[in-house]
Amino acid sequence: MAEHKDISKELQDLTCLYEITKALASALNLSDCLGKIMKTLADLKSMENGTITIINPFSGKLEIEVAHGLTPEGKKRGQYVLGEGITGGVVASGEPIIVPHIANEPRFLNRTGARGDDVHKNKSFLCVPIRDEQQIIGSLSVDRMYKDGLNHQADADLRFLIVLSGLIGQTTRRIQTVNREQEGLRLENMKLKRELSEKNRFDDIIGNSSRMKEVYDMVHRVVDSNATVLLRGESGTGKTLVAKSLHYNSHRRKNSFLVVNCSALPETLLESELFGHEKGAFTGATERRIGRFEQAEGGTLFLDEIGEISPSAQIKLLHVVQERNFQRLGSTKTIQCDVRLVAATNKDLEKAVQERSFREDLYYRLNVFPVYMPPLRERRTDILLLAEYFLEKYARANKKIIQRISTSAIDMLVQYHWPGNVRELQNCMERAVLVCDHEAIKAVHLPPTLQTSNTGKVTNMLSLAGSVENFEKELIIEGLKLNKGNQTKTADSLNTSLRIINYKIHQYKIDPKKFKIPTK
Repeated sequence: MAEHKDISKELQDLTCLYEITKALASALNLSDCLGKIMKTLADLKSMENGTITIINPFSGKLEIEVAHGLTPEGKKRGQYVLGEGITGGVVASGEPIIVPHIANEPRFLNRTGARGDDVHKNKSFLCVPIRDEQQIIGSLSVDRMYKDGLNHQADADLRFLIVLSGLIGQTTRRIQTVNREQEGLRLENMKLKRELSEKNRFDDIIGNSSRMKEVYDMVHRVVDSNATVLLRGESGTGKTLVAKSLHYNSHRRKNSFLVVNCSALPETLLESELFGHEKGAFTGATERRIGRFEQAEGGTLFLDEIGEISPSAQIKLLHVVQERNFQRLGSTKTIQCDVRLVAATNKDLEKAVQERSFREDLYYRLNVFPVYMPPLRERRTDILLLAEYFLEKYARANKKIIQRISTSAIDMLVQYHWPGNVRELQNCMERAVLVCDHEAIKAVHLPPTLQTSNTGKVTNMLSLAGSVENFEKELIIEGLKLNKGNQTKTADSLNTSLRIINYKIHQYKIDPKKFKIPTK
């Protein structure tokens, strides 16, 4: 009979262990998995109040992760300092324990309130540590009723819980590892998306200077907003590119992005361009025309040179900005519009408001989120970056192999004051590529305007001797670069003697070591 009970007990243990390992093997969420295990222990092993506590790495306290049948309030109360109570003692010592009678144990705190005051005199408490490799991370505890008091069954249950705690420790480590990997992948994915977004956002906007980083930050802050953006700055600083970036990286990117140059159209045509007109609205209106506000529905309308619009157009534009509706010329029908408005100007609007050539109320409606584009002379660290970008672009377009910009040309580019900003630099590099027949852009390929000073006045021309010296120095530096600092090969490539090259290197204070490739 006893043998039959032992076999039945072993089958029960195997069945319970099978259900538990099945839950552990497929577990992705730690709390859900542990909750199922505690329920299985209650159903198949009559182990009540199954509880798993885990050490909080931040507070160092033991906190209840899962407790079968315990209320959320009870879980919050179930916190222990290491060494406190029975649970805290098990985790601190790393040794399992059996409490024969819960009610008779003074160390049993019952902090969760799960066990009522009717005193479970015949209930025992089993608690084992949970290990992650050699480190104790928490505990597993259950209540169990033994009819005849503690016997070999209690020892068997304790061994069973020790095995189970080992499985829980392994599963906890596996799930935490998976979660860390998934979090790492998520962060990497976010990083790649951010990098891709940044690349798309500023694909044609080149610059790493502090002034441009401020622009990127401002664009990033407003890109997903519907707020009106006013782009300020001199002509040629890249306001149109920023307007495109605001649209194509916003939630409106699937809809239209339309540009209206307000300074290029007379008053009547500008109003018709913006709001449209009905047939017969004015002389020459032979058919209905849909305006840009209608065409840009759901998208972005970029009004360039907004400071040049007439007073009449200003009134109508103010109405659209305020009320989000308009009327075609010659019509009384009101049309609702959902358009993101981006405006740009190189004009001093504050001065225009004072002179009453620009409406003050429209100014405040447009100036919701101003973004200032710095002139190129205030971001000189970007000049070489932009020049190399345009060099590559136009060399590829003209099917030329031009690999770099010479030192003297770089000096001229950086020292120039660039009154035309990025647009002038772009035209300068396109011209240089067209006239260059070598593998490097040299000073001679740059336009004569780059000889001007920061005040815009032409500087004194170099003397013939000075020009020859500059050209000679440039040739020697180019030769040293090509020959990796080898002076003999440089002399051969320049069809001169080593003695003359050495003399010139000393004369112009050139350091050949700078051009050598270091050996490992």
